[in-house]
Amino acid sequence: MDVGSGRLYAAVAAGGFRRYATYRAATVAGVFTNTVFGVILVYTYLALWHEKPHLGGYDQAQAVTYVWLGQCLYATLAIQGGGAEKDLMERIRTGEIAVDLYRPADLQLWWLAGDVGRALFQMLGRGVVPFVFGAVFFPMALPTDVAPWAAFVVTLLLATVVSFAIRYLAALSVFWLMDGMGVSQVLMVTGVFFSGMVLPLNAFPGVLGEVVRVLPWAAQIQMPADVLMGETDPLRAFAFQAAWAVALLAAGRLLQSAATRRVVVQGG
Repeated sequence: MDVGSGRLYAAVAAGGFRRYATYRAATVAGVFTNTVFGVILVYTYLALWHEKPHLGGYDQAQAVTYVWLGQCLYATLAIQGGGAEKDLMERIRTGEIAVDLYRPADLQLWWLAGDVGRALFQMLGRGVVPFVFGAVFFPMALPTDVAPWAAFVVTLLLATVVSFAIRYLAALSVFWLMDGMGVSQVLMVTGVFFSGMVLPLNAFPGVLGEVVRVLPWAAQIQMPADVLMGETDPLRAFAFQAAWAVALLAAGRLLQSAATRRVVVQGG
């Protein structure tokens, strides 16, 4: 990527940030909602961990930390959808995607850049406040050294790419399905369950636990949480997330190529 292309995608990311920054009422409502749900989940987790101490290898402070991290990343990673894929699905459905294909820019990178801008705003505008609230009013297992926080930031960047790559694949399916409603519902269910939004993946029993911990959704909340709390080696987490990011982006590239040929064949 040359300097000019880098500036282009940086501008797209900045545009994504500014776009979501305009929804101030929605942001305030989101902060309130995430904080309330965080409190409800914390007390639920405390009761569960009281009955089953060290469930999933976490103590109570770590369980509480996991809750507030999940609330911080819920909108940041578009766990239930609602990021770039929503607009992309609509543009495919209406045929406006033809305009995107004529741009002198890579389609996948264009949408990735916009989603990174969205994620950054959601983190700062909607995620930080609930997390700080949790740290002030509840005991949390947060590191005091700089290194774990730096590693945590890297996991967040990789988690953002993995999240986008999953949703990009789902959005491209609309080229064949012609409607994104069903795909969006699937994204919502799989995002909540497989990302560990409801319960840490470490707490899933037996074979189910082994399976969910190697799926790409594990890169979104579980890996950043474990890195932040010192429960896994950062390099192992980076490798896991990067491998899924590369694999999913490559799959998206292949599906994009097939979809583009479909548009041409249909005369789009």
